[in-house]
Amino acid sequence: MLSIRVAVLAFDGVSLFHLSVPGIVLGTAQSAVGEAGYEVRYCAEKPGMVNTDQGVGLAVAHGLELMETSEVIVIPAWSDQAVAASAALVSALQRADTEGKLIIGLCLGAFLLAEAGLLDGKEATTHWAWRDEFARRFPEVRFRPEVLYVSADNILTSAGTVAAIDCCLHLIRQRLGADVANRTAKMLVTPPHRQGGQAQYVEHPVPQLPSETHLSDVLAWARTNLSSDLSLDALAGRARMSRRTFTRKFREATGSTVSKWLNAERVARAQELLETTDLSIECVAGDSGFGTPLSLRQQFAIHLGTSPSEYRRAFFREMHPGREVNAG
Repeated sequence: MLSIRVAVLAFDGVSLFHLSVPGIVLGTAQSAVGEAGYEVRYCAEKPGMVNTDQGVGLAVAHGLELMETSEVIVIPAWSDQAVAASAALVSALQRADTEGKLIIGLCLGAFLLAEAGLLDGKEATTHWAWRDEFARRFPEVRFRPEVLYVSADNILTSAGTVAAIDCCLHLIRQRLGADVANRTAKMLVTPPHRQGGQAQYVEHPVPQLPSETHLSDVLAWARTNLSSDLSLDALAGRARMSRRTFTRKFREATGSTVSKWLNAERVARAQELLETTDLSIECVAGDSGFGTPLSLRQQFAIHLGTSPSEYRRAFFREMHPGREVNAG
């Protein structure tokens, strides 16, 4: 497998964290899979020293020409939204967009992509603290302030700071599959994040809940028993709470309803089965807790914008080269 070349833009005041995330996450994936995956390099408008937001100076060897020879371009959080990007940088991004390259705006990097006109008419997100300013300045963008990241054609934008890790795990899932993404997440000691096709979104990933021991235990149990009876009454009983209390605490903790959370978890389980086994669609629907292929197909359409059969065709061959795909 040939490496995908990734160009990460550096500039004065750049977030050292965001500058590091692509190399760390994608490099960890390469270690997990044991073969070439991504080749991450760095560029600046003018090669030379660049000062980061942490006061660390970095020597950048490449100029914007690196974008021309890369398949993926990453723009970290733009350090000052009031400062317009140079004409040369805007032109380089517009040219890359015209060529269909994957362009990623991490956090406030979405401001730069919007300024270049790459987000007009597309869904995008950025850090919640700047959502009002973003929506005001770029009314042509279909802004999604509540999500962790959004994929729209060849453009990918992520929310604040740590969502950059989710975004990079999404890339790994697309390129190398769920198994490698999960192994990478484990090595990074972070939860794996769900792949989402053209418009992936997870409103509130489930956090660790040290103060809610019963609820934490119930959610962990539910993830490993998705084909069981997971009615509201059953879950509330396992948590030793009334329906009303469980519903309230669940929403406070996850920002979601029980049914939405279960559907997302079941879709993730079905993805894993479709990628790693040749079980029939009927069996996948049963094992993931949907019960019927129709329900499975409906939830795949809602969450991933595709069908279980198409998803398997896209990912099974990469996970099992040489084996026939059981699309049914």
